Amino acid sequence: MMNDQETMEKYSSAFTLSDMEVFIFPELLYALVLANIMSPRIWKWKEDPWFQGVETLSFNRQMQRLKQYIMDHYSFNLDLETWGLTSKPRELQRFESFVDPAIFSRSNALFGYAGDKHYFDLDIRRHFGLDQYTSDVIPYWKTETVEAMDAFCHKPGYRQGAGECVSLSALYAAALYIVLQVPLEDIFLMATPLHSQNFVAREEGVITNNRRIVTKKMWFNGTELSTKARRALEKEQVTIVGHCTGYTHIEYPEATIRKEAYTRFTESLQQYLTMPVNFEMFANFLRVHERFRKYFQFEFQSEGHTHYLQAEVLYRYEHGSQCRVGDAGRKKLLEEVDNEEFSCCPNPKRFLLNMIEERLNGKPLHCRTEDDFRELRDSLTELPELDALCEKLKAFICTQPRLPNPEKIYVATQPIQIHPRMSRETIIEHLNGLREKNPTVDLAFYARRQVDAKGWDYFLKACLERNPVSIRVFTEQTPEQVYEALSFYPNLSIYDEDGLATPDEVVNFKRGDGIEKAICLLNVLKAKLPQEALSLGSDQDQVWIKTKGSTYGFQYTKKISVPNKTF
Repeated sequence: MMNDQETMEKYSSAFTLSDMEVFIFPELLYALVLANIMSPRIWKWKEDPWFQGVETLSFNRQMQRLKQYIMDHYSFNLDLETWGLTSKPRELQRFESFVDPAIFSRSNALFGYAGDKHYFDLDIRRHFGLDQYTSDVIPYWKTETVEAMDAFCHKPGYRQGAGECVSLSALYAAALYIVLQVPLEDIFLMATPLHSQNFVAREEGVITNNRRIVTKKMWFNGTELSTKARRALEKEQVTIVGHCTGYTHIEYPEATIRKEAYTRFTESLQQYLTMPVNFEMFANFLRVHERFRKYFQFEFQSEGHTHYLQAEVLYRYEHGSQCRVGDAGRKKLLEEVDNEEFSCCPNPKRFLLNMIEERLNGKPLHCRTEDDFRELRDSLTELPELDALCEKLKAFICTQPRLPNPEKIYVATQPIQIHPRMSRETIIEHLNGLREKNPTVDLAFYARRQVDAKGWDYFLKACLERNPVSIRVFTEQTPEQVYEALSFYPNLSIYDEDGLATPDEVVNFKRGDGIEKAICLLNVLKAKLPQEALSLGSDQDQVWIKTKGSTYGFQYTKKISVPNKTF
């Protein structure tokens, strides 16, 4: 049962959607997906010629088509300037009455989570540009709605939309449902302390990773791109799994996701992360773990003579070629090697990969079959790092993700029963009917910036407590100069229909409806005039902010009833 403070923090967080808020209130992760589904933005993608006839393509080609669209229209953005800074004590104070502070340190890299020490050898604060501040300073890193992502094209230095990893995962999930008509039941969101991605349980499975996708074959191809994509599941814990039936959180004893849905997720993900080792897989493994290449060589026949080539030499030639060491293209790759690289005699300290190829293509290894690995060990007994090679090979072909424990108290919530053939209007009507029965759905309307009578207190709390950028931008200006600057902005909201932008969205994208400008001014004046009473109100088509000696009015077009409030 939530107390009043917890309710206020959770519902106001739906408007700011910072990463730390999502980790405290896991319902927000899926609420953002539903907000994007209710928005008209992604529905318009279906009219783009790029998606014409997409339903006739194979699932893999559909995914490639969607990936390219997102690559062409959105950049990855994770800076300190867009949403500003806060501090650890400030954020801990917000939640201390209802959340154990240890949850922060166990699940958030900026509060102490270190994950796999090898992965976190880099200075995490220097990596994100925080080393210029004291150790208590942390970024807000707000998750963007699709409207805010689209609005980046109005921000100086950006030519298209943009968003951080949680924003991109929520965008992908909504687009999979709307554009590719993938049922929500097949889409699982995975949030780790430093990353967010989706697992799509269709065919062999697909992971969306920032703007890209990773098929099962790509997961095991050993390229630099796939190696980076593997890091989150190899090196970090999965803190939250979000689904249309609910969520599970690694730190919370209760889960709202359906137990059978979570079982399906864990089993499907494990199948995706597991691959038998034939020679192509072994070659891919050596592509990643180059330290082991020095123990191997190739033998091949050319013009009646036997030649030998060090493994690391052949991998070096991959960089300028379309051919790969482990597939049928190796013969052509060998033809690209300069003659002086070859030797007419084998190196007695190196093992022939040809023999390993014959062994593995005849009987692939399986990560859970020790007998298979024993045979491999017997054939490589003289290899100096045999134990390390076998350990790394097992990890390569069978990633063991650190997922929330399935032994939870499963709390049923009212199911979200929408399907890809439903219209946007029907979906909104269905979801609206679930607001009192499903907290995630209720939060989704606020994540969509729909401010109803109940939501004004939540919205204003978020605007006046967690929008530091607008205050910083106008630090040197007088109240009159702030008002003049905001009045000069185009009277255009980044949100469709009656959604309301927050003050930092107004300033970042330099536009806003009159209501949005007024609340932005209110946020700035509260910082400039902390001892003075400020009033918000409206009259016909004008919304105003009043100080002790001035009234600042803005024309507005949003069909929203503005409350009269004093701050």
